[in-house]
Amino acid sequence: MLRRRGHRVVFVVEESFAGTLEAKGFEERLMRLAPPPEEPEEPGQFWKDFIRDTAPVFRKSTFEQLGEFIAPTWQALVDGARYVDERLAEILAEVEPDVVVEDNVVGFPAILASGRPWVRIVSCNPLEVKDPELPPPFSGLPLDDHSGWAAFRAEYARQTGELQESFSAFCVERGASPLPELELIHESPWLNLTLYPAELDYARSRLLGPRWRNLETSVRATDASWSPLEPDGRALVYLSLGSLGSADVDLMKRLVGELAQTPHRYVVSTGPRHADYELAENMTGQEFLPQTSLLPHVDAVITHGGNNTTTECMWFGKPMLVLPIFWDQHDNAQRVHETGYGVRLPTYDLADGELAAGLERLLADEAIPARCAAAGERLRKRPGTILAADLIEQVAAG
Repeated sequence: MLRRRGHRVVFVVEESFAGTLEAKGFEERLMRLAPPPEEPEEPGQFWKDFIRDTAPVFRKSTFEQLGEFIAPTWQALVDGARYVDERLAEILAEVEPDVVVEDNVVGFPAILASGRPWVRIVSCNPLEVKDPELPPPFSGLPLDDHSGWAAFRAEYARQTGELQESFSAFCVERGASPLPELELIHESPWLNLTLYPAELDYARSRLLGPRWRNLETSVRATDASWSPLEPDGRALVYLSLGSLGSADVDLMKRLVGELAQTPHRYVVSTGPRHADYELAENMTGQEFLPQTSLLPHVDAVITHGGNNTTTECMWFGKPMLVLPIFWDQHDNAQRVHETGYGVRLPTYDLADGELAAGLERLLADEAIPARCAAAGERLRKRPGTILAADLIEQVAAG
């Protein structure tokens, strides 16, 4: 959107993604978040390996995940921010941008130290921006039951407090301001953007202020086309657990096995380990699918609840059956469920027949699809991409 308006857009990308943005006509500047490996690496390989090695933790409660997944993830992210900061300072000095847009959950001190206007994007669930009257992030706890909130917050502080204090000191050392208590990223004094449809969003006890704006969605229009299957009277359901979730072959095999017994058809995003399992006769799929081109043609979506897929389903008005695995997926799953835009199920504790029953409920309950369709119609009248470009231009212009 910004490039169409005549602006120069430079992406800072991790080295394993080199060429990805250039192929789309953008400038790239390369950086690393860790020392280079001895062997050539696939794009994003570090995080694929990290998720694979920690996958057994996903079968545990969100409370248990705090020490065994959330804290190690924060540590890896902070280590990356430390490692890359000098390189980022070099890039900013070379490119001399009018505005820097940061989409990350951990801050980069070089951005603040540069003195340049910058925009923070919160592209995960907005519970990332904490409020005492809202559930703690990563918990998946309900809004109308506060009973587990205090214990979860206390455990989160215990697991991350020392790391946060150390990283805040690093930020100061590198020319940035200290971080707020228990936060790992600063609020921008220029502009902060959230990405969450109003239908799902939370009523806050503390207003975020004029420097915060909610785009609601930011749906790309750059996916390849997708030819829909010929209608045959059966519902068409899209199954996608994301590239990381679909790498859990045992989980994918179980889902495929159970859905094979249902009277519906499925389009499956099979993921990086697609060769390790087979789809059933009522399924078709590929390792990668053009999601935004496919979504308009399906009746429902079985998803891990990543923020991107969640907001895209809302944009296209598609009801969701959410099987959360990690990070903010638990929060999205709970929010979709409690606002009536889908159904949340326990990913690793599904009883026999529970998946099929949840899907039948989603397809048979006329109120849920109607509610989703109305939300999609509203959202498509207000593209977040256009609003974002408007706001970023205003920051760049001073």
